[in-house]
Amino acid sequence: MRALQRALIVLMLLLVVLAGVVYALGRGAFGRADSALNRAEAPARSTERVEAAIVDQRLAATTIAASDPRRQILFGDLHVHTTISFDAFMLNLPMMGGEGAHTPADACDFARHCAALDFYSINDHAANIDAVDWRNTTLSIRQCNDLAGDSNAPDMVALLGWEWTQAGKTPDTHYGHKNVVLAHTDDARIPTRPIAASVGGTAQFTPSVWARGALALQGARFRDLSHRWTTLSEMKVCGDRPVRELPDDCREIAPTPVELFAKLDDWGHDSIVIPHGMAWGIYTPPGSSWDKQLSAAMHDPDRQTLIEVYSGHGESEIYRDWRAVDRAEDASLACPPERADYLPMCRRAGQLVMMRCLAEGAGGQDCEARAEKARQHALAAGAQPHVTVPGASGNEWLDAGQCRDCKQPAFKYRPASSAQYIAAIGNFEENADEPQRFRMGFIASSDIHNARAGSGWKELRFMTDAGNRRDVEANGIVASFLQGPSEDPIAHSRSIEEARTKLSGLQLFETERSQSFLYTGGLVAVHADGRDRDSVWQALKRKEVYGTSGPRLLLWFDWVDEDERLPMGSELETNDTPHFEVRAVGSFEQAPGCPDEVIGALAPDRLERMCRGECYNPTDIRRPITRIEVARIRPQTRANEPVSELIDDPWLRFDCPRDPAGCTFRFEDPDFERTKRDTVYYVRAFEEPTPTVNGAMLRCESGIDGPCTRTDPCPRGDECLAPEEPRAWSSPIYVDYEDD
Repeated sequence: MRALQRALIVLMLLLVVLAGVVYALGRGAFGRADSALNRAEAPARSTERVEAAIVDQRLAATTIAASDPRRQILFGDLHVHTTISFDAFMLNLPMMGGEGAHTPADACDFARHCAALDFYSINDHAANIDAVDWRNTTLSIRQCNDLAGDSNAPDMVALLGWEWTQAGKTPDTHYGHKNVVLAHTDDARIPTRPIAASVGGTAQFTPSVWARGALALQGARFRDLSHRWTTLSEMKVCGDRPVRELPDDCREIAPTPVELFAKLDDWGHDSIVIPHGMAWGIYTPPGSSWDKQLSAAMHDPDRQTLIEVYSGHGESEIYRDWRAVDRAEDASLACPPERADYLPMCRRAGQLVMMRCLAEGAGGQDCEARAEKARQHALAAGAQPHVTVPGASGNEWLDAGQCRDCKQPAFKYRPASSAQYIAAIGNFEENADEPQRFRMGFIASSDIHNARAGSGWKELRFMTDAGNRRDVEANGIVASFLQGPSEDPIAHSRSIEEARTKLSGLQLFETERSQSFLYTGGLVAVHADGRDRDSVWQALKRKEVYGTSGPRLLLWFDWVDEDERLPMGSELETNDTPHFEVRAVGSFEQAPGCPDEVIGALAPDRLERMCRGECYNPTDIRRPITRIEVARIRPQTRANEPVSELIDDPWLRFDCPRDPAGCTFRFEDPDFERTKRDTVYYVRAFEEPTPTVNGAMLRCESGIDGPCTRTDPCPRGDECLAPEEPRAWSSPIYVDYEDD
């Protein structure tokens, strides 16, 4: 009996110890912050390597008679996430096929040597950044700049910033994501803390301390996850006081652009705010548009000067006149009909339930009633209509919700939030004669979530957020947290409220089909007077910028007069016929592997982990420019003027001779004097098609009448290459009609 009692006591003590260990692990014991690994290891690129690139570019500019060949075109990335961002942390879990921590130091080394960038910025989600992360990120950016050599001609400029990540549940409360980039990095000229849109973002769905502890038992990376959850969940929200009077370690919240711009003004530091992912429907409710943001309070024309039209999450440039939802006469939601160029998600939900119902042998009238209920459930589900049809696979949804005739579009496209729509609309409420308008420069960047700043110069899947280790399946507790329980298909739909009783947090996002809409990232290019920080910043401020889909095309777009020339991003008034000039030079073909200098600069294990043996490695052969397209937008002159009638795209097309020296195109707009309308012009330059990651997206197979009847998404471990045209987008030139 005594032996049994002793055994029970020992067992109880072991259980208490185990419970204590699990509790301690659940509280974040033995975990660490990814931001603590904040020191870059590699020195600056050699002066010879930097100067060789300058000479090559100057030669190309001189050969094509560019407007000012002495100025440099510098390439960068203003949208880089490390695993400080919670979604990046989860994507990079080893059990998800990820590589573990990707830190601010990784971003610096990758940008400098793997990608050979001229500048980049860190933009982790502000809702996931605590005081330690912000301090460590700032130190890492400073250290990266300290390694850059001569501050007047550094090999690379590292910029500090964050992402203001807002996602409303309804169109009226949705404003989207914006990157905030700061001009400086010293404590006197940066905010004490980043400004978030919400409490915790995707990290706010925190499991209990016991669930976190159970996860932490699975390995070191899950101990870091537990530490992260605990730290973020216990951050206090700052009070409503002037920003400089708030504690250093609280979370500063600005739920709308009004508060964001007010807080940035309160701080008073020089910054740029860059909207991105505007048309990305994975988080944007159907029916959303940018009209509500065009007001004095919602828009700051001095800070919100650039917009990201392309990233590794697709392009948000093109406007289309279809919608994901309609409004009936009584203002209730209605499901639009299917068109040749668009299948609404609500329409597909009805089709899926109808097919299941008929397969069960139910009558047509009953099945139509169930299909109509499915359409209504999908309409009411906002950005998550896929969860209203239990057990439906990604393949069953076909290409519903996608822009069928766009190149590399954002997932579940929202055209009323596209860059073309934004450039076309006006606000006539405050002044009908001089309406407010958006006038932003166009850029591209990566939106990468593994610190690989400047991805996109080689079409490799590991340079996308899809990764390339798709042979690894999430399982166990991780699968439960990310995917939820598996469900059998039934011949009925359900409401979003019912779905939320079984699913929460990341489980509500459609991840299966979205993998086919993740691309290698874009780049932002600036026409700068020098390589230093101020030269880069001033080029960004004056909007003399353009974006590319990844390759380093050279692009000049100017308004020209007899004795004057104004570059892309300019605004002017005239009543004469405007004349323009475009010059474009293709990017260099890439050699496999890395330059010898990179192999010497990075330790072998770091080179393999970060670059995987592939770097920006240009040959001396430039790809030809195949054509130049001109888009013309005539912004609204009255409220509710149909936007589809205001956008001519392409308005002009010029097929270029196959000349490696580049392509020159001159054009004018004779309609300008006749219509007497303010007009926006921008250009796109294209290279010949090349194998591109997810170039075919869902790889739809069409029936006789055209629409998608079957999809073949990218299999695990495949590079998913299909032909697509690399391209560049200029910033617009805004030409106002000067009425005498």
